[in-house]
Amino acid sequence: MNPILQYPIFGAEIHCPHCRQTIPALTLTDTYLCPRHGAFEAEPKTGELVHLQSGRRWRRWKSEWYRQHTHPDGIRFEIHEALDRLYTQGYRATRVIVARRYLELVSGYLERNTSWRSDASSDPPRLYGLPIEFSSDSDGDPCWDVINFDLEKEPGVPVRYPYFRLFE
Repeated sequence: MNPILQYPIFGAEIHCPHCRQTIPALTLTDTYLCPRHGAFEAEPKTGELVHLQSGRRWRRWKSEWYRQHTHPDGIRFEIHEALDRLYTQGYRATRVIVARRYLELVSGYLERNTSWRSDASSDPPRLYGLPIEFSSDSDGDPCWDVINFDLEKEPGVPVRYPYFRLFE
């Protein structure tokens, strides 16, 4: 039997999306087991890793795990933590670019200029005081199927945040 076929789709071991500890696959299953966080199941059809206790889902892009959010508070919390982290590193974010798949999820939380003096149609919506844009479907960049957002920082350098790096 081919040894590759004995392991889930991500191989013999992965890094836990929560704690980044290397965790082994259980042979002849689609499961990885973290001693701290429990079982994760690899779903070959979707390419997702699912935490069995919570149902949280992650997808991988360039060896980094990105949480796939289903509730607006999750994506908002992740962006807020990334902004705090950027600030503690001595940078300031100038813009947030969010994956288009979250448009409906976060649209109710966007700040819009309602001043009678300004032309509200010319001002972009904001999140945490920053202009927010959504990824373009036309650019064809496959990373936006996995990553959640980019922060553009001074002087215009995008910073992508995998979910687990927020808790180092």
